[in-house]
Amino acid sequence: MTELVDVRTPNPKNFFPGEDHDWELVIGLEVHAQVTSNAKLFSGASTAFGSEQNSNVSLVDAAMPGMLPVINEECVRQAVKTGLGMSAVINKRSVFDRKNYFYPDLPQGYQISQLYHPIVGEGTITVQVGPDKAGKFETVEIGVERLHLEQDAGKSMHDQHPTMSFVDLNRSGVALMEIVSKPDIRSIDEAKAYVTKLRSILRYLGTCDGNMDQGSMRADVNVSVRKPGGDFGTRCEIKNVNSIRFMGQAIEYEAKRQIDILEEGGSIDQETRLFDPVKVETRSMRSKEEAHDYRYFPDPDLLPLEFDDAYIEEIRASLPELPDQKRARFMEEGLSEYDASILVSDKSYADYFEKVAEGRDSKTTANWVINDLLGALNKAGKDLDNSPISPHQLGGIIDLIKADTISGKIAKDLFEIVWNEGGDPAKIVEDRGMAQVTDTGAIEAAIDEIIAANPDKVAEVREKPKMIGWFVGQVMAATGGKANPKAVNELLQKKING
Repeated sequence: MTELVDVRTPNPKNFFPGEDHDWELVIGLEVHAQVTSNAKLFSGASTAFGSEQNSNVSLVDAAMPGMLPVINEECVRQAVKTGLGMSAVINKRSVFDRKNYFYPDLPQGYQISQLYHPIVGEGTITVQVGPDKAGKFETVEIGVERLHLEQDAGKSMHDQHPTMSFVDLNRSGVALMEIVSKPDIRSIDEAKAYVTKLRSILRYLGTCDGNMDQGSMRADVNVSVRKPGGDFGTRCEIKNVNSIRFMGQAIEYEAKRQIDILEEGGSIDQETRLFDPVKVETRSMRSKEEAHDYRYFPDPDLLPLEFDDAYIEEIRASLPELPDQKRARFMEEGLSEYDASILVSDKSYADYFEKVAEGRDSKTTANWVINDLLGALNKAGKDLDNSPISPHQLGGIIDLIKADTISGKIAKDLFEIVWNEGGDPAKIVEDRGMAQVTDTGAIEAAIDEIIAANPDKVAEVREKPKMIGWFVGQVMAATGGKANPKAVNELLQKKING
């Protein structure tokens, strides 16, 4: 991160408590996102995840003598596409630099990156923080300083042998987009919302799969604290956080650590730290390097990267509907801000919802997708890709409710059956006799029996009409939940109140 510019007015609701007084968090994020591409940034080696160790390694990736890098145009397109998705400036000329440092899983002894002339310049990501108790979201704009392309390093494994470390170079040379935010983030919730939104944008664009558990997206978190509205404090960088939950824990621990030091009269050392998710703490890794420590210089094997407006506009024309656009459309179609925000937060949610909602009421569909389906998936520890209920099946359940074939209560039971056993909802209702009772004669008989047995309750309802719900429950229980609720209410009103 370069020059720090403060664009946020201090907000007391974001202040972090200390022993002496409140503190303000200042957070900047450097997100590393692996580019979705079949080949690496400068070689034709495969990028497939989970391959046998050191099987996706070309002579270029292994830094054999005389091997020269050749740019992968698809990676360039994906970077430009990502920049456009963040409403960022696309630089028509960019330059690759060598970042020199030694590490066992970096065969060349340097990383090809972009320091001075990145492919993408400043942009903005708008996040919704919340919801609060009223289901409302706060809109916050987070500035993006730059996006640059670079090659990933390999992977060192220190737990495979008691005296040796192993190196897997499958990841070496995979294209990375490093997306650097401005220091605009002021709370843990904003940081989590930013990464969630960025991951969502990348997935909508198809430029990164966003699978943090596989390491294809990870974040370096810069954290500092200051007195509200004061000068920027000394920041510490927490490296390679691969979970949004862990990121929140890391920021909280690091903020408390820095506040304790400052309130005791100490000072913060600028350094790089690691987060231990088991102990839920950060620990020192090394002193923080500056750009001059890496001896950057333009890579002599790569020409500057140049393209024209026509190339950019061609990519712009291919952009899909992005989360903010989809959210606005969902709200125009009748969804609440809460429902629309939940559904667009993950591309798979939005895709599933739109398949179910086709030709059906949007609000009813949203309720079933969010409350019933996503709730059941969360409880079962499953994701939407492994849902036991397809969009066609869920749509079938909604259709049966609309047709008054089943009641809302029976629909919940039907959902459980389809979840556990599968099958066509309409056929299940027919085979198991789950259809709603619409025969007013049968419903009337049940009502007459219950009224005759509860004259005291009848008197209560006449005094307090809202008490009629007790009778509705009794009739529904007597009919096994199959009675049409609307018919039950109408007949009860008629019989009790004349």
